[in-house]
Amino acid sequence: MSTALGIDVGGTKVALRLSSGFEATFAWPDSSTAQQDLALLGSHVRGLEFDAVGVAMPATMDGCGRVTAWPTRPSWTGLDLRAELLRMLAPATVRVADDGDLAAIAEADAAGCADVVYLGVGTGIGGGAVVGGRPCPGPSRGSCEVGHMIVERAGPRCDCGRSGCLQAIASGAATLRRAGVTFDELRDGWLAGDAGAVSAVRESCAALAAAAVSLGELLRPALTIVGGGFAAGLPGFVEAVAEHAAALGRPGHPPAPVRAATLGGLSSLHGALLLARAAD
Repeated sequence: MSTALGIDVGGTKVALRLSSGFEATFAWPDSSTAQQDLALLGSHVRGLEFDAVGVAMPATMDGCGRVTAWPTRPSWTGLDLRAELLRMLAPATVRVADDGDLAAIAEADAAGCADVVYLGVGTGIGGGAVVGGRPCPGPSRGSCEVGHMIVERAGPRCDCGRSGCLQAIASGAATLRRAGVTFDELRDGWLAGDAGAVSAVRESCAALAAAAVSLGELLRPALTIVGGGFAAGLPGFVEAVAEHAAALGRPGHPPAPVRAATLGGLSSLHGALLLARAAD
């Protein structure tokens, strides 16, 4: 039987999982070049046995597999990632896709639902949509950039250069900046009902709800799923998004139910494995 490898490349860390059960994670150095990052990835993959690989990437890539933008790790811009991965992982079959799209596919699969909007709240905001069991808009037309929906025209500046993007307001990094605390302090304050922590978190939840309801008006999903490591780490976070979304309903058009991700913070990794199995 062939073995698939899923690689979830994040802005701060990387997760690996083999279909045979092996799992590992490692953190990116705070300051390093793309080639140093790739060498580190290669050192963690070396010695593993696999026939097909699926890679979940947060960076923007062109149709040829070249990185065109990745604000979190700018040294990757211009990197021919597809060629580098093919060289590193040969002779395995390799497929690369957007991490938000893959997370949406994995969550739709886990929920047994063919029409899903997924919002992944981590260091940034990822996400995707599955319509009729297929990713929308589809691989040939690029990824579903949920994090760069404009939800507040006069909002804070996003790392993409625009103002008011969902990511600039509701990502884990944005929430922590607004609260002026560490994640542990935010979680403790949120659970204790501290006014500053509650205000910072609920502002993020309100922005996520606005994005979810807006997507719902376009796509009519049966389910909105909220995941990502930041969301998973704050008990009651998804429920707060659901509360805000319900308040945005209009007569005859109630928003889709909002639920927590079945796969927690591992949605993109599971999606990468599904991609690897499709490539095999």
